[in-house]
Amino acid sequence: MKASTLLFFQYVHVFCVVALYWVVSIITVFLNKTLLSSESVDLNAPFFIVWYQCFVSIIICLFFKGVSAAVPNFKFPEGSPFTISSLSKVLPVSILFTSMIVFNNLCLKYAGVAFYFIGRSLTTVFNVALTHYLLQEVVSQQALTCCVVIVLGFFVGVDQESVLGTFSLVSTFSGLMGSFSLAMYSIQTKKVLPALGHQIWLLSYFNNVYACILLMPVIIFSGELSLLREYPLLHDGYFWSLMTLSGVCGFSIGYVTSLQIKVTSPLTHNISGTAKACAQTVLGSFFYSEKKNVLWWLSNVIILGGSAAYTAVRQQEMKERFERGMSSLPR
Repeated sequence: MKASTLLFFQYVHVFCVVALYWVVSIITVFLNKTLLSSESVDLNAPFFIVWYQCFVSIIICLFFKGVSAAVPNFKFPEGSPFTISSLSKVLPVSILFTSMIVFNNLCLKYAGVAFYFIGRSLTTVFNVALTHYLLQEVVSQQALTCCVVIVLGFFVGVDQESVLGTFSLVSTFSGLMGSFSLAMYSIQTKKVLPALGHQIWLLSYFNNVYACILLMPVIIFSGELSLLREYPLLHDGYFWSLMTLSGVCGFSIGYVTSLQIKVTSPLTHNISGTAKACAQTVLGSFFYSEKKNVLWWLSNVIILGGSAAYTAVRQQEMKERFERGMSSLPR
């Protein structure tokens, strides 16, 4: 097969993975918004919702593990989360995974879907900072300028939320923490996957097991168990259908996130997430009939422009680094 044909199929593969991430992620966000703050559900238990999503993911993994034992051509990777080796390798990543999904849900609970793009816009900035301090990579002046533009867009958006009377400190803080957790998770996932033989299924299984364990004391001490006992829809089939579907989506987003990082890079994943969130903002504003002013939309444009410029800068830097490496090879 020609190199050009192989390259074409590689591009198609990457495109399909990114598209899958977009579809699953957007569906997950809208479904979680329904569970977290819709009048039809009205359950003030965000930690329990996250816990149940992780629990469903564990059931899915165990199901595939059982299928693997019965079907020779399908192999679920072997491994137990309850070993010292697994704990030491994966638990730090799982803490970030748990933090990421908890803060994402809190951001959605206390603000609209449209704000999600602004609230999570600093992921790229955190990624640059963490890459510099943790991986000791030099950050160019052009990249820093792009980050400043993104931060400016973030503050304009937050200011306009205040002007419109829809500002939420909890949502804004959760968005910041979600962005930080995602940036850290992207970097650490790239490190941990080789230790697990690049098995995304195994990482997803371990992440959800550890998340369920980590969330149990949070649910107990936050008083959500008392709320659940008094919840009127506790025996309602529609509620549990939504919850289970959210769990399936939660499992899927964990898998496609890891898959996107694997076939691209932490940087590309963050850029893809930013672009997806922009499309999600437009959908959310129309779906929930949220009226925003010109400056609010301008903040979105500023963030998107800064993110796009940063992508272009990084691509140019990688191209120059590659060309320098090729020119240094003996001829």
